[in-house]
Amino acid sequence: MSLMSVCGTDCSACYCYGEMCSGCSACEGKVFHAPNGCTIYNCVVHENKLKDCGKCDKMPCDIWRATRDPKYSDEEFEQNIAMRVQALKG
Repeated sequence: MSLMSVCGTDCSACYCYGEMCSGCSACEGKVFHAPNGCTIYNCVVHENKLKDCGKCDKMPCDIWRATRDPKYSDEEFEQNIAMRVQALKG
């Protein structure tokens, strides 16, 4: 069973999960790589009172693009978004 974050990322696949990071839901969006809090988490949970982005009619929104991981090329980032959308919609 995988641990799904609110944006559809499978945290269990990350080498940091369980060591440096306990996942966005466990730390309420304040993961080590976003010390001021993940803006996706804050939007979904606090502003829109949703369990995850899957029920949001704006997905993927501009916040997803603003929190882009710089290690991805444009094509890889689009593939990553498509994968997360698919994971959330099941």
